Amino acid sequence: MLAYECFMPSEDTKLSTVSTTKIMLRNRKLRFEELRFLLNTIVSSGIGENTYGPRTVLEGREECPSLKDTYEEIDEIMFDTLDNLFKKTAISPSQIDIIVVNVSLFSPAPSLTARIINRYKMRENVKAFNLAGMGCSASVVAIDVVQQLFKIHKNSVGIVVSTEDLGAHWYCGTDKKMMLSNCLFRSGGCSVMLTNKPSLKDRAILKLKRMERTQYGADDEAYNCCKQVEDEQGYSGFRLTKSLVKSAAQALTVNLQAMAPKILPVWEMVRCFFVSVRYSGMKKREMVPFFTGLVLGKNKLKKTKVNLLGGELNFKTGIKHFCLHPGGRAVIDGVGKGFRLTEYDLEPARMALHRWGNTSAGGLWYVLGYMEAKKRLKKGDRILMISLGAGFKCNNCVWEVMKDLSDTNVWKDCIESYPPENPSNPFKDKFDWINDDYISFVRLDLSRIVI
Repeated sequence: MLAYECFMPSEDTKLSTVSTTKIMLRNRKLRFEELRFLLNTIVSSGIGENTYGPRTVLEGREECPSLKDTYEEIDEIMFDTLDNLFKKTAISPSQIDIIVVNVSLFSPAPSLTARIINRYKMRENVKAFNLAGMGCSASVVAIDVVQQLFKIHKNSVGIVVSTEDLGAHWYCGTDKKMMLSNCLFRSGGCSVMLTNKPSLKDRAILKLKRMERTQYGADDEAYNCCKQVEDEQGYSGFRLTKSLVKSAAQALTVNLQAMAPKILPVWEMVRCFFVSVRYSGMKKREMVPFFTGLVLGKNKLKKTKVNLLGGELNFKTGIKHFCLHPGGRAVIDGVGKGFRLTEYDLEPARMALHRWGNTSAGGLWYVLGYMEAKKRLKKGDRILMISLGAGFKCNNCVWEVMKDLSDTNVWKDCIESYPPENPSNPFKDKFDWINDDYISFVRLDLSRIVI
């Protein structure tokens, strides 16, 4: 990786506590019970009041967005990050050999990839790919696509653009499972530049060491836990069910079972192996072939009684930093508990969620940006990037830091204030006392909300 550039939205799209509450109260179809649910969800979400939303929603046009609105939302993110990326690397658009764009909910014709090629007048032989419907883990999927192409296209430079369209897919109904996405998702995105050119090796900031992709879509519960649907009134949106955390845990477990032998030191695998054997009742004749497969990196785990994750693998023996998808507080808590991570390890994901919200496929890069802005990334460190997404998918990869990194990037205006010494939830502080009478009163005149 030569560089990455996260999107910094404009100040006029910022979602404060007041503007967020006004947007909720604007939906006249919501009953008091549903409004209370929304307020309680935001209070407990871990999201602050400095996130950003699409202009169509901020301006009250979420029920009838135009195609022009959608293009403007996507164009701003894609072109702003790409302009900055080309400027930072001093590599021109004409030098790009591969481009992969992922936007899950917007797939126009011509494609968004073609739109970028047209804007920057790229070469006729550029390899272009457009990914849709891949969810929050699409960025890692796109990097894997570039990695596979690099195997046959030597001396190449590739670009990955990851973002999401929110304005045209804002949920306007009353289904609680579908209202969750309105509470969590925010505007954001990132562009990443990758290369396999030996001449650019000295300029690289990260090196991809390992990639593991898991598709858990054959399980019906996992497939349906995070899905774009229409409610009974015909309003489309993204439905998040209670089984989301369970499905994420299952997909992550399968993924790590395959990845652990490839990224952890042998002595840690040996230690955990014997701990697992002690409680599994494995017979001696099973131990040698199992352990041989373990060391060689073959996935023997499903065929035996031994579960290495149950044996409490210590991933910190092979990984220095954990870059978790900031999908929500429950996901961060769950992954942190499973890995036995400290609050220091979880801090980048928590702070990214607080500052930017869930920016879908772009979220991982805001977490990485926090680590870099805090000067945590030193040469030789290894980063485990964990992404979860609809499908259900778990796509993880390991990066090695090639040089000490300290760019303040999009965090430059606020990094000194993170993490806050006395963390507080602005929504809880200002709206936790709201009751039915207050909601009824405010609905008569939205301008009466005074904080």
